[in-house]
Amino acid sequence: MTITNKQAPRLGWNFAAGVASTAWTAIVTICTVPLYLHYLGMEAYGLIGFYTALQAMFAVLDLGLSQSINREVARAHSEDERARARDLLHTLAFGYWAVAFAIAIGMWAAAPLISKHWLSASTDTGTLSNVIALMGFTVACRFPLSLYLGALMGARRMGLASAIEIIMVAVANLGVVGILAKVSPTLEGFFLWQALVAMINILLVKAIAWRVLEGGGTRRPRFDMTGVHRIWRFSAGLAVTAILGAMFVQSDKVVLSKIVPLSDLGRYTLASIVARSLYVLTAPAFSAAYPQMVSMHAGGRIEEIAQLYRLGTRLLMAVLFPAAIFLAVFSTMIFTLWTGNPELAKGLYAIVGLLLLGTALNSAMHFPYALQLAFGQSSLPMIINIILMAVFAPLLILLSLRLGILGAAAAWAILNTLYLFLGTWLTHRRLLPGIGMRWLGSDVGFPLFASLVIVGGGGLGLQSVGLPAPAAAAIGLLLAGLTFLTIFLSTSGMAEFARSMFVLRAPPLSAKA
Repeated sequence: MTITNKQAPRLGWNFAAGVASTAWTAIVTICTVPLYLHYLGMEAYGLIGFYTALQAMFAVLDLGLSQSINREVARAHSEDERARARDLLHTLAFGYWAVAFAIAIGMWAAAPLISKHWLSASTDTGTLSNVIALMGFTVACRFPLSLYLGALMGARRMGLASAIEIIMVAVANLGVVGILAKVSPTLEGFFLWQALVAMINILLVKAIAWRVLEGGGTRRPRFDMTGVHRIWRFSAGLAVTAILGAMFVQSDKVVLSKIVPLSDLGRYTLASIVARSLYVLTAPAFSAAYPQMVSMHAGGRIEEIAQLYRLGTRLLMAVLFPAAIFLAVFSTMIFTLWTGNPELAKGLYAIVGLLLLGTALNSAMHFPYALQLAFGQSSLPMIINIILMAVFAPLLILLSLRLGILGAAAAWAILNTLYLFLGTWLTHRRLLPGIGMRWLGSDVGFPLFASLVIVGGGGLGLQSVGLPAPAAAAIGLLLAGLTFLTIFLSTSGMAEFARSMFVLRAPPLSAKA
């Protein structure tokens, strides 16, 4: 199999840019959480977790259109195709801004009801209502971002998108610490700042996306429903998938916000931050691989897709699984250092472990998802998610009612274990038939097994012999690095694949998958 010189460098550098952005976001988030807890308290931090869930739930109104514009831009090679992509972006933007306006008005109207009848908080309902209205305005400002970022990703300008994200994350998170410390240590101050930054962010990204897509084109974009008709079947499947995907990721917080006190929701949100840190690599890998696969599919380069799919998965898992096991084994020490609260850290050990397991397995399925979309099979992830939701919804409610936040974490781990096996089987019945079991066993199973044995077994052994926690963690990091090297060096063609992602000029690769 071969990977052409022209495409490989874009994949590597785009991935690196995405990692820089998501890593910065994770670092800033982790560093600011103790400050939020200091100035606002655990209950208020639970409201920030509720806001995060709201933002993700409203994101389903995207209806898969951001992925559709991503695909259309990635497939556009001639000027006529690029002009049609610009027309599509112009047309879709009308709908996005209308939805954003509806979100702002709807949340403002619903804020008194939510504050009185949904959330269990000691904050007075008047203040809580104002905060929820500000949440709605902030979510509304951020809603159209996915459309313009989708266009930038399709144009493979992840470096530009990542630079904007890095700046905006710094302004939003570090700036608000200054507001809390010097101006107003209140939830209203927090969300007023977030709303202001969201307004600046969307206006900036909108202007840059249009500048990139216009290129050398001379014709002004026009409102044209033809492009919407062209993508509606693909987008319809993505719409259902997006709705169900958001429910999988955020419904635990929504359900818990009704069942448990906000202080428990705050603890669960802290544990979720650690688990979601794995997406520092997962999200950029998907964003780089998806348009790459689309371009390869448009050119009929199926063997190259298979190579990217298998070696890309194994390389990602060689990093993610050791990291997940390390974080799970040493989570008590990590949370103690992070929050300064040893009792809180001990109480989150099992919850963090379950959330990390579920998130790691979910990350493994990002490559099959990219494969499905690259082949235009948006109905396939829709079918998979419908089946999974039929299991997850009752499981989440039942376990949360019985075990609280521990039950929600267990439901997430069970869901993604089922997703791994069911998704692999259904995907490879249609796409790249014959490699499903090899992908599951070699590219996912082998990195997971090696991580459990070397990092998991070694880490628990280090703790059992009574080593000081920092020394044990340092050796645990070395074990994680050893696991990565073991997977990397034992995989045929991996070194060439990794090198080809970044070199600007290299002969065509030939590697066994």
